[in-house]
Amino acid sequence: MLRSLDIRDMLIIDRLELTFQPGLNALTGETGAGKSILLDSLGFVLGWRGRAELVRAGADQGEVTAVFDLPEGHAAHAVLEEAGIPASDELILRRINTSEGRKTAWVNDRRCSGEVLRSLSETLVELHGQHDDRGLLNARGHRALLDEYGQMDPLRADVRGAWTARQVAAKALQSAEDALAAIRGEEEFLRHAVDEMRALAPEPGEDAALDARRRMMQAAERVRADIAKAAQALGGQGAEGAAGDALRWLEDAAAQVGGQLDAPIAALGRAMVELDEAARGVEHCAEALAFNPAELEDTEERLFAIRALARKHGVGPDDLGEFAQGLEERLAALDAGDAQIDALRADLKRAGKLYDDAAATLSAARAEAAGRLDTAVMAELAPLKMERAVFQTVMTEQPPGPDGIDEVAFRVATNPGAPSGPLAKLASGGELSRFLLALKVCLTGAQPGLTMIFDEIDRGVGGATADAVGRRLADLAQGGQVLVVTHSPQVAALAAHHWRVEKRVEDGVTLSTVTPLDAVQRVDEIARMLSGDTITPAARAAAEALMAG
Repeated sequence: MLRSLDIRDMLIIDRLELTFQPGLNALTGETGAGKSILLDSLGFVLGWRGRAELVRAGADQGEVTAVFDLPEGHAAHAVLEEAGIPASDELILRRINTSEGRKTAWVNDRRCSGEVLRSLSETLVELHGQHDDRGLLNARGHRALLDEYGQMDPLRADVRGAWTARQVAAKALQSAEDALAAIRGEEEFLRHAVDEMRALAPEPGEDAALDARRRMMQAAERVRADIAKAAQALGGQGAEGAAGDALRWLEDAAAQVGGQLDAPIAALGRAMVELDEAARGVEHCAEALAFNPAELEDTEERLFAIRALARKHGVGPDDLGEFAQGLEERLAALDAGDAQIDALRADLKRAGKLYDDAAATLSAARAEAAGRLDTAVMAELAPLKMERAVFQTVMTEQPPGPDGIDEVAFRVATNPGAPSGPLAKLASGGELSRFLLALKVCLTGAQPGLTMIFDEIDRGVGGATADAVGRRLADLAQGGQVLVVTHSPQVAALAAHHWRVEKRVEDGVTLSTVTPLDAVQRVDEIARMLSGDTITPAARAAAEALMAG
């Protein structure tokens, strides 16, 4: 419920503080007195898009503060939680507009965006008037209104989930078909390349190993003769044999000369060990360098084949194995492509069936809700003196989409036998006002804590019809809050709270003021609405009769 509205330096309002009450609140005044400015100011603090120039002439900035009661469980709590704004039983919205056009907003003293304000406004206020721009006259919004009336959120979520799954399945099938078509275009290349790779079977690191082996074999031809000579020089016919003979001769002579040969014999023994190790090392090297000349040719041939294949495919020799694996996978995808396509087509068919079932369930629920809405609106039209009019929610099939397969439009016929048509085209001003009121009552009745604002909803009606409109507004306000901007004395007389909006001129500046009216002032204001500027005793008596009725 809107509790207070504080406006500073907006259009022709310099400073205005209003305190609202539950029930039916009426704002009256002459045309041009500033009633619409109040709604513009409220719309501004709620983030609605409206007039571009709002700041009062000569002021640096305009400011509007609105305070709402926020009971536990109110839908605004979810918006606040999502925005990370602390919540309590009081919600304070404040928004500033500078003369340069910059706008800044706060919610409970936290900076926020206009989008957050608009999300909150959807849970706080419904503004409705003859020139409705929030859904009722726009057929594109009728389906959403019907879904809200019928509480279709769970079914609509099922449809959207099924639609998403169907879109994912269709995309997967299309991607697979495109990929298979691309692979089929290179099938001949793939099969030839895979055969080449399989025939060569390159291994990681093989290029480096082959190159090292090739270099060693090429070097072996140059050093093998020297190594053989060294082996002969170190062997039994060379240094090792001569050292062995010298050691035997010295050992035989050692006994004859006492200990004088002990040191040479020991040194010669150590030398024999070193010579033996050197001879074995040279022998091992010679064995390593021993190869079949054909091996060098085979090694070079494989090395050159690996490098040629790598150049052909534009990869490094050591990357051939990984490249070959990729070719194998692409060929496997090609060979398995038809089976994969069949499986994906089956997935899409299943997803389509789930969507069709969910959409059909939603359509049936919408049809049932449409019947209930038609009955409810027709029941509302009778007390509004439109018992002969017909309201109908028309559903037609449209291409499948995330919200189902239904197009919804509200249509009316104002006289028996007359063709039905869109609200905005067939109803007169007064009839349109009553149709919109009836619809609004039915569509918002299930939204607790919502402040409903009707901007001249009674335009074009008078007498008993205006009285019927006022009584329906008063009934609607029971247990809630309704604000009505009206020129109808019948409607104003039924209000629980009444404000008069008027203009005054101070020092050559036009300003708008809003005055709460007591019982006596209300009689005068309603008498003015009945008779004009001159308030007669008869007009007062008529006003009192209206208020008593």
